[in-house]
Amino acid sequence: MPHFLSTTDADFDARFAALLNMKREDSPDVDDRVAGIIADVRARGDAAVIELTRDLDGLTLTPETLAIPAEEVDRQCALVTDEERAALELAADRIRAYHERQLPEDDSWTDASGATLGWRWTPVSAAGLYVPGGQASYPSSVLMNAIPAKVAGVPRLAITVPTPQGQVNPLVLLAARISGVDEIYRIGGAQAVAALAYGTDTIAPVDKITGPGNAYVAAAKRRVFGKVGIDMIAGPSEILVIADAENDADWIALDLLSQAEHDASAQSILITTDADFGQAVHSAVEKRLETLERRAIAGDSWAENGAIITVRDLDEAAALSNRIAPEHLELCVADPEALAAKCTHAGAIFLGQWTPEAIGDYVGGPNHVLPTARSARFSSGLSVLDFMKRTTLARMTPEALQAIGPAAETLAQSESLEAHGLSVAARRQRLNQG
Repeated sequence: MPHFLSTTDADFDARFAALLNMKREDSPDVDDRVAGIIADVRARGDAAVIELTRDLDGLTLTPETLAIPAEEVDRQCALVTDEERAALELAADRIRAYHERQLPEDDSWTDASGATLGWRWTPVSAAGLYVPGGQASYPSSVLMNAIPAKVAGVPRLAITVPTPQGQVNPLVLLAARISGVDEIYRIGGAQAVAALAYGTDTIAPVDKITGPGNAYVAAAKRRVFGKVGIDMIAGPSEILVIADAENDADWIALDLLSQAEHDASAQSILITTDADFGQAVHSAVEKRLETLERRAIAGDSWAENGAIITVRDLDEAAALSNRIAPEHLELCVADPEALAAKCTHAGAIFLGQWTPEAIGDYVGGPNHVLPTARSARFSSGLSVLDFMKRTTLARMTPEALQAIGPAAETLAQSESLEAHGLSVAARRQRLNQG
């Protein structure tokens, strides 16, 4: 049974706070184990990666077989049906077109003092994408991570994908090829993250690592951050639907279940202005759970973490949404744009009842790698900018240095950084001497 709340209840604030603070992550204490794996990979390189892959994935490799060769990729891609290939290509085209609009522009100008200032954008030299294997192998995630990197201009993109007992997902390999991935390695876990971060004899290190993974992968990304950049530490999936009574209860139920079926720790919340509609959605969810293929997972998620909240009006709904800061926010109301203007914290917003979140997972165009666990309060979804860095530019003329240099000298003196001030003063002195 999901949590039922109403803002008119005397204990609403306490129950809502408890809902926000639920610990949903199934994260065992793996940090010590991950630290050992990273240290092992740093010390022994390929040998450590090969040994861990044998022990954890049941796959025996050599340095020569760590990478999946082009011929094998060809054979696997040929197994993909025409319908699936067309769907991947449509998704890739839309994702690429959306992310091309995110490309930033360089800029430069001369200010009143005569100083020339500006910035330029350049891509990272190499990026690594972690792709989960087994049941959680999603070709859509390959597209969402790899295409922005290539749009940014990253010259080398490597992916790691575990292949337990040698099992390969042809759709993942086709997604990698469509996205322009340069190297594919059949390894996973913390050892793959360590290999990407520190390099081995076979795998060259990268500058940025993105992509989802289990608790071991998340812990490894935390540990290598600083040596390399990372995208985020993603938690369980989330969806918040704000809906009035003028909706199909079954549609809303399916939207809620679309995230609940990810894993038992996912969270699906409905906020509605009509209590009867909330009950209708609950009934529709229960009915769908009778036949849903992943009903055990979705049922656990809905029963433990799901919620239906009744509010007085949409302003109240927006205020609660901002406190939740959901990964996905659906606005199934008469004027979704007006409500969206009041929703300031969300990873992605889906406007109107004809825009299910599932479209965003595959073919909408915007990225589906989004902040979770209320981190949408301060962070954004994956974008082209995640694979680029901004370098500032400054050029002083003698006149500009004379105009603004004294202030720099004063500030340097106030901070007791003598050489700072002298480096400016020496140049000004030369100018004053003609």
